[in-house]
Amino acid sequence: MSNLFKVSSNPHVRDNMTTQKIMLLVLIALLPASGFGIWNFGPRALMLICITIASCVASEYIFNIITKRKQTIGDLSAVVTGLLLALNFPVSLPWWMPILGGAFAIIVVKMLFGGLGQNFMNPALGARCFMLISFTSAMTAFTYDGVSSATPLALMRSGESVDSMRMLLGTIPGTIGETSVIAIVIGAMILILFGVIDLRIPGTYIVSFTVFIILFSGHGLDANYIVAQLCGGGLMLGAFFMATDYTTSPITSSGKIIYGILLGIMTGIFRTFGSMAEGVSYAIIFCNILVPIIERFTIPIGFGVVKEKTKKEGNEK
Repeated sequence: MSNLFKVSSNPHVRDNMTTQKIMLLVLIALLPASGFGIWNFGPRALMLICITIASCVASEYIFNIITKRKQTIGDLSAVVTGLLLALNFPVSLPWWMPILGGAFAIIVVKMLFGGLGQNFMNPALGARCFMLISFTSAMTAFTYDGVSSATPLALMRSGESVDSMRMLLGTIPGTIGETSVIAIVIGAMILILFGVIDLRIPGTYIVSFTVFIILFSGHGLDANYIVAQLCGGGLMLGAFFMATDYTTSPITSSGKIIYGILLGIMTGIFRTFGSMAEGVSYAIIFCNILVPIIERFTIPIGFGVVKEKTKKEGNEK
């Protein structure tokens, strides 16, 4: 009975999708990528995932106690942040860095701005960029089968060829959760089927990025290069799981499309003309900042509302 029969102004409650349920579905959707990462990189990947999640949950719990706020760890948002952040870490990262990264994500990016729903950027991505700036060597040191090696994106920047099929499967060096496109897409399908996300943002993101790469990368319609760019780095993980964050993405339909196009362009610029092989994290954060402007110009006019006439139009009459 509760909320479903309360009389109030619209919009009215249509279903029982709570924050906790949404976060639980996101966690379930991240299980394929997490499981593959653990299988691909070994027990150390599981250890880093557990440490990062524990750091995020503990940081939110302690912050709420110190500031005398209502406990919010039950909504599972801190767990989602911790898992997403861990999936963006290389498996060789020292154990204490995920603790610092988790604390930064929750305290600085999320709680200091008011908590869930008030942060202006994705906490996991904010923490990843903080870690990239602070510990560049550790965050860009990738190992696979015990051997240090460059990621496929880095190899392509140096002019070397890569195996796009291996990139699709995920048997390549990279961060814990970004290597297997198949695992990520399986998780994305779960989110889409349960109505947690739609294809407006990830679809326009991927399509606009592909168009940018074809036009400006210098490789034209080279299918192997295009597939490698789509499968490499954190593009798929970012497109489906971070760019679609409710708090930091537009709520309007046209705004989502504009947002996705900007994401594709920014990622293409960073990858093609930037000094780093990757660019997804910075592109999403940059576009997070633009969300208020995007929404301002894409909010539809209410029924019966007429735009005010300008002075010039008034004087002419």
